Amino acid sequence: MPYCNLMLHCGAHAVPRKELAHVRTPQATETWQPIPHDTYVRHIESELPNYNLSIVQQAHALTHDGSRYFGLIQVQNGCSNPDYTWVLGLRNSHDKSLPAGLVAGSQVFVCDNLAFCGEVHVSRKHTTNILRDLPMLVGSALERLLALFRTQDQRVDQYKTARLSDADAHDLTVRALDADVICASRIPDVLKEWREPRYDAFKPRTAWSWFNAVTETLKGSLHVLPRRTQALYRICDAYVGHAA
Repeated sequence: MPYCNLMLHCGAHAVPRKELAHVRTPQATETWQPIPHDTYVRHIESELPNYNLSIVQQAHALTHDGSRYFGLIQVQNGCSNPDYTWVLGLRNSHDKSLPAGLVAGSQVFVCDNLAFCGEVHVSRKHTTNILRDLPMLVGSALERLLALFRTQDQRVDQYKTARLSDADAHDLTVRALDADVICASRIPDVLKEWREPRYDAFKPRTAWSWFNAVTETLKGSLHVLPRRTQALYRICDAYVGHAA
C-alpha cells in the first residue's frame, strides 16, 4: 500500500509516538477522570486487529502544554483503493475542552489531502469509570466508524462523475466560506487550485476536483480539520445528491 505523509497535517506540534507516555495526566476528581493520551492510543491500537484493520503508519501531535492530543493512523483492511486510503483521526484532552473521540477519514495518495467524513465520541464525559470501560467504548466506536468508511467509495464515485462548471465552483466556494470551511483570505487559493490544478488527477471539471482544491488549502490545520471537512462533505453531498 502507498504511504501518505500524515506529518503534513500535524504542523509544528508533531511528536514521536513514545512522547505520549511522558505527558503528565492531571489528577482525577470525584466527577471527572482524564484519560492518559498514551493509554487512549494503546487501546485503539490493540482493538484494530479485532476489526481486520492493520496499521500502515501513524502521526501524533500535542499542544504546547500537552493538554490536548491529536493523532492520525493510516489503516488498511486487505482492500486497496487506488486513489485514497483510510485514516483514523484521534483526539483527547486533559483540560476538559473536548471529549475523547475518533473520526473516519480518507487521504488522497496523489496529494496527501486529508478529509474526515464522520465523528464518533468515544465518551461524551470522562466519568470515574471511563478507564474501566475504555476497551468496550473504543470497540463500539470502531464499529460505527467502519460503517462510515464503507460509504466512502460510493460517495467519491459520485463526486468524480458530477460535472462542475466554473460558475458552480465559485458558488460552492462561497458556500464553503459561509459554512466556515475556509476563511475569506483562502478563496483565491481555492480558486487557483480549481483553475490550475497542480495534479493531473484533478484536471477533470468535477466535484471531486473542487473538493480537493479546498482540502489542498486546509493542510496543517489538524485541530480544526474534522469539523471543516465534515462541513465540506455536506456541501458536496448536497450538490451531487448523495444521501449520507
